[in-house]
Amino acid sequence: MKFHAPLIRGTLIKRYKRFMADVSLDDGQVITAHLANSGAMLGTADPGMEVWLSPAANPDRKLKYSWELVRVDGHLVGVNTAHPNAIAAEAIKDGAIPQLTGYTTLRREVKYGINSRIDLLLEADGRPPCYVEVKNVHLKRGDWAEFPDAVTVRGTKHLTELRAMVAQGARAVMLYLVQRQDCTGFRPAAHIDPVYAAGLAQARKDGVEALCHTCHMSLDGIHIGPMLPIAE
Repeated sequence: MKFHAPLIRGTLIKRYKRFMADVSLDDGQVITAHLANSGAMLGTADPGMEVWLSPAANPDRKLKYSWELVRVDGHLVGVNTAHPNAIAAEAIKDGAIPQLTGYTTLRREVKYGINSRIDLLLEADGRPPCYVEVKNVHLKRGDWAEFPDAVTVRGTKHLTELRAMVAQGARAVMLYLVQRQDCTGFRPAAHIDPVYAAGLAQARKDGVEALCHTCHMSLDGIHIGPMLPIAE
């Protein structure tokens, strides 16, 4: 996934109202950027951090910039949670996730379960459909990438829906996409949401597969990176 335009550097002043951030650009201008991230953003939204913004593709949009990246301890970290589905879809089409190859069609945001939509639905003749739920990960604790960074009732519901798909004979995959390159493994953030952590453990016992990949981060774009081991 390439950014549609060159990114603009700035310094974070503050994040507020969940989806907004004030940023001082290098030319001295102070702007308000849109933030596509409803999480706590622990360790990635401290005042004074170097951030990178994309200009809005729609000139009529009220907020003219979107917050894309932040630099943490010398590493770029992606904070825009609107991107992981596109990054994952691109990687699957390119054959970059071996466990998800061999399907002829890929559809996004398909209705399933009880009032839910699956991020990616993979299908092929002669194979059970594969339901892929994609989660953005940017929290790091020690050397571990962790999810979630806030209590997620919605995320726990998704695990239940995936378990139901497996029970019906389909394949279900929980794909964690880590928008940073400085982690050596992945684990659920049980200290933040023990219910989600327990739900993931049960889902895996019931046949839901779990995969985790890092991302190659740059100012030009974000692309799938190597797999990370997942803690049992």
